[in-house]
Amino acid sequence: MRVLLVYESMFGNTALIAQAVADGMSGRVHVRVADAATMPEVAGMDAVVVGAPTHAFGLSRPSTRLGAAERGAPAPPDRPGTREWLAALPHAALPAAVFDTVFAKPILLGSAAGKAARLLRRAGYRLIVPPESFWVTDTAGPLRAGELDRARRWGEQIAAAVAAPQHTG
Repeated sequence: MRVLLVYESMFGNTALIAQAVADGMSGRVHVRVADAATMPEVAGMDAVVVGAPTHAFGLSRPSTRLGAAERGAPAPPDRPGTREWLAALPHAALPAAVFDTVFAKPILLGSAAGKAARLLRRAGYRLIVPPESFWVTDTAGPLRAGELDRARRWGEQIAAAVAAPQHTG
């Protein structure tokens, strides 16, 4: 089974989670990890995993990427992100999973994972595990202690769901 894991990361935290999720999946499926800015193709894949930082209660957009750059994010603000990749995604009935990174404040509402899940469902993809949020301690990070281990375990759950008999064939 081949899984495409597409992520967007401004400060590097979502990239760390993406790699940990891929590490968790790698024992059961072949994982290709790609930055959303490269606009990777889904052709030939058996499942898709999408990860993004939560910006302004949802997926990043040009204005929020510019805001991140103004706060010191090393990622160039003018590149495409997960929102643009999802908008260009072909309709397909593939299994999918979504995650986000979010600033660890309980009063904040909204989620990049929730928005990505809705866009995937509209394009025909079916979620095989619930969306997951991973916590950063501040806008630029670092990740909350234990989040990389939790991401690896979540990756194992995704791999098990993708490799299950109802997803083969």
